[in-house]
Amino acid sequence: MNRLELPSALVDLDWLAAHLTHPDLVVLDASWHMPAAHRDGEREWHRQRIPGARFFDFDHRIKDPHSPLPHMLPDEVLFSRSAAELGIDNHHSIVVYDSSGIFSAPRAWWMFRAMGHEQVAVLDGGLPAWLEAGLPLEQGEPAPVAGGHFVARRQSVWIADAGQVEAALRDEGYRVLDARSRERFSGEAPDPRPGVRPGHMPGALCLPFGELLAQGHMQPKPVLEQKLAGLLAQDQRLICSCGSGVTAAIVALAAHIAGHEEIAVYDGSWAEWGGSSTLPVIQGQ
Repeated sequence: MNRLELPSALVDLDWLAAHLTHPDLVVLDASWHMPAAHRDGEREWHRQRIPGARFFDFDHRIKDPHSPLPHMLPDEVLFSRSAAELGIDNHHSIVVYDSSGIFSAPRAWWMFRAMGHEQVAVLDGGLPAWLEAGLPLEQGEPAPVAGGHFVARRQSVWIADAGQVEAALRDEGYRVLDARSRERFSGEAPDPRPGVRPGHMPGALCLPFGELLAQGHMQPKPVLEQKLAGLLAQDQRLICSCGSGVTAAIVALAAHIAGHEEIAVYDGSWAEWGGSSTLPVIQGQ
């Protein structure tokens, strides 16, 4: 059997259904929900999942255990071990989905890209689209998988820290896009995390992640290009931010689909920036 190549960073139901049993394919459920939703992604994965899907827990397990910030990217050692425990090899093609349509799956997509794995894609429409199409499901305790061999190679171009963001905000060669709602960006709405200031970074622009989606699917490429054209020049480097580094990855995925190449996610995002007493914050549009 030929080696499996992903057609793009976004795959549809037909493609996944046609390749679901390919030995080079690994399907991951990366469902995560805001605490206020009172939903447990892993529990729901046990109840129903795409056949063979393994749970990718970036909130509790595959994260930096030493950071006080939520679900920060782990180091190469922890990521390599975690991927191998999920039966992933470096030659595997990975399709990630979530139970919201497109919400948290791009975070896992970005994590693999940041760890040097390029053969990774997001399922457009996620589990809701799979259910609507009446495609087969699996329930209960999953079958054990053989351990894989995965070596992560951290790609710093995909990752930004607070110092890099602060410098980028003063550099015309960069654009910082904030995926939070316009109300949170302006400071009209309080931040849901205690002790985190409302507002935004001076010089950042707002692009709410929901404007890139339509009914749980990514907007078509021409729409994404149009959305980004007024905010980001083709030769500018992009840094994506949000509340805690999850929905920023939706903007990163959209920009990647639209043809932008130099894209990073600010992992600490507003949880770090707004929670700092020294980093500059402004309010209003």
